Amino acid sequence: MRVVIAEDNALLREGLVLLLTSAGHEVAGVATAGPEVLPLLLEHRPDVAVLDVRMPPGFRDEGLRAALAARAELPGLPVLVLSQYVEETYAAELLGDGARGVGYLLKDRVGRVDEFLDALERVAAGGTALDPEVVRELLARRRDDPLDSLTPREREVLELMAQGLDNGTIARSLVVTERAVHKHIGNVFAKLGLPPNDSGGHRRVLAVLAYLDA
Repeated sequence: MRVVIAEDNALLREGLVLLLTSAGHEVAGVATAGPEVLPLLLEHRPDVAVLDVRMPPGFRDEGLRAALAARAELPGLPVLVLSQYVEETYAAELLGDGARGVGYLLKDRVGRVDEFLDALERVAAGGTALDPEVVRELLARRRDDPLDSLTPREREVLELMAQGLDNGTIARSLVVTERAVHKHIGNVFAKLGLPPNDSGGHRRVLAVLAYLDA
């Protein structure tokens, strides 16, 4: 898998390069400032881009803007965004792009190597990977609504589903059967007024997040 990295922190940047190459992936290019990102992505057209949100020169949203611009030029370009903190506006803007292959992780997730590589591969394959903290923030914003009707187990399933996990992984995480997960998902969609979609793909994740962000 060919990867482009955009990260201004030298220690994290080199750590990502070492991690990805050790895992058998090719780092096609590296950007250290916002203006470098889009040209690099257009030049290399990677399988997935790993981008910091805040980069020089302004340290505001240069990485995110470059990601959105690149996806406009290269529809479907998988993008995994890294951030130091949960920034709901940035997460919503990236997800609002509405295309396949999007991820938003906190930087400390990189240290959990297996989780990070799994998220990267899921995004590269066209799926969705959201940091659990981001999901919890989105859920917390919507307390006075139909989410209140969910049982504790249904809320757990919704959180895991919104992270981009499939039914089998959710079942293993909760130590229940896939049939039970299927039932809980059906209940969640019914209570949230969403059409049933238990395909396990990115559409159900984006549908749930679109509801939460409405």
